[in-house]
Amino acid sequence: MTAPPPQKRIVVWGTGVVGSMVIAEILDGHPRFELVGVGVSNPAKVGKDAGELAGLDVVTGVRATDSVDELIALGPDALVHYGPTAQFADENIRVMSAFLRAGIDVCSTAMTPWVWPTMKQNPAAWIDPITEACVAGGASCFTTGVDPGFANDLFPMTLMGLCGRVESIRASELVDYTDYEGDYEDEMGIGRSPDFTPLLEIPDLLVMAWGATVPMMAEAVGIELDDITTTWEKWVTPEDRTTVKGVVEAGNVAAIRFTINGVHQGREVITLEHVNRIGHDAAPEWPSGSADDVYRVDIVGSPSIWQETAFRFTDGSGRAPAVAGCLATGMRALNAVPAVNDLPAGWVTALDLPLVPGVGTIR
Repeated sequence: MTAPPPQKRIVVWGTGVVGSMVIAEILDGHPRFELVGVGVSNPAKVGKDAGELAGLDVVTGVRATDSVDELIALGPDALVHYGPTAQFADENIRVMSAFLRAGIDVCSTAMTPWVWPTMKQNPAAWIDPITEACVAGGASCFTTGVDPGFANDLFPMTLMGLCGRVESIRASELVDYTDYEGDYEDEMGIGRSPDFTPLLEIPDLLVMAWGATVPMMAEAVGIELDDITTTWEKWVTPEDRTTVKGVVEAGNVAAIRFTINGVHQGREVITLEHVNRIGHDAAPEWPSGSADDVYRVDIVGSPSIWQETAFRFTDGSGRAPAVAGCLATGMRALNAVPAVNDLPAGWVTALDLPLVPGVGTIR
């Protein structure tokens, strides 16, 4: 047996739901990664031990800081960045570009439009600083997620590689948000009046925020899209619905369904679909998986293929499937670090990565 590869020294930025769970996984004796630094934006977390931030009863000696310079001085192999969404683009760019200029690769889940940086909806002010930082530092930047991300890039593109012909492909998120603590009120309008126009209902914003994998898949299979279109539907609850965040009152939106559609030669060939509910019984006429809370790929072709992926905790913790999906999101970024380290400087997408099998996960 060959000797195990050396550990990658990791700085994690962001200790929300995703970042804290990833820190816990690293601290749980992961043989591939060593946590050397933790970055935070919340002043109340500065100085706290990484073990405490991860919800563990251990003292690691790694204390959180909001100083980018202190973390860069640690000389990590990579920054794994679980910062806020693209709503805070300037702050994300400030942090990530500093590491890139210092020659430190970045793997992130924050800026979902960067899943496909060449998407025309990406503003130059979001792309140029990272491009320049990669060149200056000779470093690479990879962005992933679950959706947008591996559920609608890695999964469907892998399955298309099993087909002789594809008539259409649909990648769907079918998830109950009852126990989800992330933002969805202003973004999706869940919990709001049906007259409220959420940010993602605006077609251009929806394509920019969630549609990056549509042109990615088109590029991967060698077609040029005529157009990218969207649809948006709302479902109003007739009764109050209790969530981990509060109550969605009767008469307000408790489920949304949207699609982002890649049009080729006059027909929709690539579709991303979201059905997000408060309660599995919400919007019963809309698609559901064969099990609750799944990511589904449907290919019509030769052969036709259907695949469902479910994320669950089986450790007795009772944590929700949506939280399990958050952990998978974070681990995709972390496990990609060795491959990103081996790639040339610049932007990295799912099309550039080799197989990432999760070295060190079986132990």
